[in-house]
Amino acid sequence: MHTAPPLHLADYLGPAAGAIVFVLLMSRVKEPARHNFNAILVAGAGGAYLSGGFGLWELLYAAAAAVVAYLGLRSYRFIGLAWLMHAGWDLLHHFYGNAIWPFMPTSSFGCMIFDTVIAVWFLAGAPSIAAGAAETSIARHAVSTTQSRAV
Repeated sequence: MHTAPPLHLADYLGPAAGAIVFVLLMSRVKEPARHNFNAILVAGAGGAYLSGGFGLWELLYAAAAAVVAYLGLRSYRFIGLAWLMHAGWDLLHHFYGNAIWPFMPTSSFGCMIFDTVIAVWFLAGAPSIAAGAAETSIARHAVSTTQSRAV
């Protein structure tokens, strides 16, 4: 039986921070490039574990992930579902299979955290967070400037 490596705070925080950076950067990519690129990206991620220790199951997972990623070309929700599938596969590899990065025993766990965070963003429709924050800041400044002039 495979023994999962011990986890530390950095194994949680690093991947979560990386996922937030991913979302912030990706939310700046214009449509439809953002949508298409992410469907292709999650399809490629489906093959990350092809020699991960589960034999034929690795091929079956990659085939199922490819179908869901293809559906992701039509809907961000399928991209989110594909990332959640990958997160589940990451978790299985953390406990029972080979790590995604052989030189980092907790890499599959970190990948699970990363994938879950970005999956939530995709399930929400992959909104432009960075652009929305900038627009909100500009609008607040305009309102405060108008109010100060009125006084």
